[in-house]
Formats: sequence, structure tokens, C-alpha cells
Amino acid sequence: MNLFQNLFIAISICFASICHAQQDWVSGLPNITPEQAENYVGFLADDLLEGRDAGTRGSRIAAGYIVSLLKDWGVTPLYSAGFYQPFDIYCGTKPTRTSWTIDSVAIENVKRQPAYGHRKLHNILAMIPGKITDECIVIGAHYDHDGINEDIEGDCIYNGADDNASGVSAVLQIAKALKSTGKQPLRTIILAFWDGEEKGALGSQYFVSNLPAQLSVKGYINFDMIGRGPIDNPQHLTYFYTAAYPMFERWLRKDMEKYNFAFTPDYRAWESPTEGSDNAPFARAGIPIVWYHTEGHPDYHRPSDSAEKIDYKKLTDITRAAYLCTLRMANTDDL
Repeated sequence: MNLFQNLFIAISICFASICHAQQDWVSGLPNITPEQAENYVGFLADDLLEGRDAGTRGSRIAAGYIVSLLKDWGVTPLYSAGFYQPFDIYCGTKPTRTSWTIDSVAIENVKRQPAYGHRKLHNILAMIPGKITDECIVIGAHYDHDGINEDIEGDCIYNGADDNASGVSAVLQIAKALKSTGKQPLRTIILAFWDGEEKGALGSQYFVSNLPAQLSVKGYINFDMIGRGPIDNPQHLTYFYTAAYPMFERWLRKDMEKYNFAFTPDYRAWESPTEGSDNAPFARAGIPIVWYHTEGHPDYHRPSDSAEKIDYKKLTDITRAAYLCTLRMANTDDL
């Protein structure tokens, strides 16, 4: 056998190995289903959770539900203390009302007032450990919403089915699908459920501000409102991504051709994606982002944002596309 034949055989074995590894990862795709999405959204958007206002009983019920699922699937907590990352938020009250904050200087000023607001919040952080332990990607969605407004006549509970039980369902389904493969990614995949987004993306801001120095975050994938769409374009998906990484667009275009997903992407390269949602703290830290978002609708931030109005086929296909994006981001050498 000559050198050329040996080289050809080696390349063939390598290519077959890569294809087999990719197939092992893709085997998790069928585990992402509309039925599961409906179960997760239905629970999180139930009246019994009282709108999941950050730091309230309903939010704590939602957090306990999420953690119970992660434990059931054998997903590992990010930190040795457990799944919860606690933090405190403060705000000024009348007559010198201020926004909720985690900033230490602002908090000291707030505490000088005769009266001020204070709540205890909790991010939920889990991981799929990678082969490279000091590099990671993060996928996340906020689980809080707007609670109850008792001044509203009739239905006064902001259930937040689209905003953002839909996004939470995506992170949950991706976590379960990743575990089902039994595979280990190149980089650690951190699964994050943010608290306090409706108060100013405070949970994700706290996480980014308190990252361990030895941990390098190579990318962030955000889900915020992915279950509906504009009335005149119900299959719409806005696909925001950091403009310096055009491969993020190529990835989705390739998967749209292969899987014929039930949504229509609007590809939006963004030079500095430092607004809008939990993507902002990551982008400000120079971390490339991808954000799945299906835009507003008449029920946005209203009590009428309920579970039966979600398009579960569309939500499931967005989750499947994001699962594939997660795999590429976690395993590519180009970040």
C-alpha cells in the first residue's frame, strides 16, 4: 500500500468520524417537540404563577419548576452551591423614585432615602460540561414577567406566555435534547434562566459582572418572545446577530434549506447589539450574540398574552434551529 492510499484511508476515516459525531448530536433534534413546548409554556403562563413578577411567590414557583426539570434530566448546576445564583435589587420610592438597580453605588444612594424597595432575585444556572473547561457558550431566556396589576378590571394577571415562557421552553428543550445525546461538547454549554429582565435585564447583567476570571464566554444565544409574530406576518422571525460574525447567518441559511422550518427569518446583522433584552450585557462585554425574536403583537405586555395563543409548531422549529446553532457555537474553532 503506497503513501497516497494510506493518506486517502486516513482522510476517509477522519471524515466518517466527523459525520458520525455530527449525526450523534443531531439525534437530539427529534426530542424537541410541540407537546413539550406546550407543557412548559402552559405551566409557566398559568394564573397560579401570578405573572411571575421578579422576587415574588409566582416567580419562585417558576424557578422551582425549572430546577425540578433540570434535576430530573440529570443536568449539572453551574456552581457547587446549586442551581440558584442569588442577587439583590433596590429602587427608590416616591417622591424620589428610581429604577431597580444592582449597581453598588446606586444602591448606597437608594439606602440613604427614608424608604426604598428591595427584592431578592435568583438566576438559574446549569451546564453541559465541555472538554475545554475554561471556554463556554451561554444560552439564556428570562423567566420573570410583569406580575399582577390590580387596577385593571377583569383579567389583571400578566401571564407572559410569549414574553417569555416561550423562550424558557426553548432553553429547557435544548437542555433535554443535549442530555439525550450522551455527547460532550468541545466547550461547556451554560444554560441560563434570567431573573429581573423586566426590571432592566438585571439578572443577565449580574451574571456577566460576576463571571469567574478564568472562564471565557465565546458566544451568547438569547431567546425573548419566540412564540407569536406580527398579525400580518405570523411566520416572521427576526434573527439578530453580531455583525462581525457572518457565519451565524450562514448557519441558519444552511439549516433552513435542509429542514424547511416553519418560520421566515429576517436576518439582522447588528454592529453593537447592546439594547433590547438579555443580549445587552453580553454585547457590552464584547461577547458575540445571536438573538431569536418574533417581534411584538397586540398582546405584548398585556394580561392577554396567554398560552393558547402561542404557535407551538413555529416555537418548536425555532427551538430546533437554535439547538443546531448551539451545537455549532459550542464546537466550532472559529470563536
